Amino acid sequence: MFDQLEILRMAGGLAGTAAARQGAIARNVANANTPGYKAVDVPDFAETYSATDGSRLRATRPGHSLPETDAPKAAAAARHRPGTQSPDGNSVSLEAEMVAAAGARQQHDMALAIYRSGIGMLRSALGSGR
Repeated sequence: MFDQLEILRMAGGLAGTAAARQGAIARNVANANTPGYKAVDVPDFAETYSATDGSRLRATRPGHSLPETDAPKAAAAARHRPGTQSPDGNSVSLEAEMVAAAGARQQHDMALAIYRSGIGMLRSALGSGR
């Protein structure tokens, strides 16, 4: 029952994207001194969500059949930013990675806040307001 609530599925996708982004940032920082390493990043959640779930059909009755789709999966891809490549071919900027890490943390915190709010609404609806 609870896995079918769209807001909780969306929060799960947001948390997954934040985790994937944090992993990409960690790889970038670990390879900051590797010659030829190209920095990677994960697409924004809004882009991946609207591309996979934002406009999909919804089943409004039990007889409707729709393809099963999960929350969007985020995959790291090379990030292209002009002017950030060092002479040895490395494109990692530690300052940019710090900013990206703060953004990933904000995404994760937002997902947790959505979960908390959703659980609070469910508790209120079920009559156990703890």
